[in-house]
This record gives sequence, C-alpha cells and structure tokens, in this order.
Amino acid sequence: MTTARSIEIHILGRAYKVACAREEESALIAAADYLDEKMREIRDRGKVIGAERIAIMAGLNLAHEALTRGGGGFTEDARSRVAHCNALLEAVLEDQDKLF
Repeated sequence: MTTARSIEIHILGRAYKVACAREEESALIAAADYLDEKMREIRDRGKVIGAERIAIMAGLNLAHEALTRGGGGFTEDARSRVAHCNALLEAVLEDQDKLF
C-alpha cells in the first residue's frame, strides 16, 4: 500500500509542499533540485525575468533535452519524468498565482 506524504522542496529560494509517495521521495527531491538548477541558470543569464517565465523556459529546455536524448522520441521513462516536472511546474505556477 502506497501512502502519500507531504515533503518540502525548494525552487528559486522558495519552499513548496508537495505530496509524494514515500518510495518516490528521493526521485522527487532530485527532480526538484535539477529543476531548481536549470531555473537558476536561466535566471542568472539575466535574459528572462519573472518566476513564471523562468519556469516555462526551464520546462521547454527539459522537454527538449528529453526529446533529443531519446533519438527524437519519448521513452516511457522520459514521459514519466517530463510529467513529473510538469507537475512541479504547475505547483510552482499555482503558488505564484496566489501571490497576486
């Protein structure tokens, strides 16, 4: 039986609570760390302003990486990882909307 629990991840210096199955916790934390790294790279280049735009650019970059690594097509693992990243991005954007 898999039970979800709430864990805290950090993206661009902000904390987010995300529900996650215990056995997927380390993978979620790794995905959040990777997303945070990519978003910080985009932010630090200074060409994109705003967390929402940075998140969209990071999502596009991650999807491009997945597509080009897989020889032009998605494997099930890549689909799962992109879906996971999309869920993280949606959570970040939803929290951003609540601020305004």
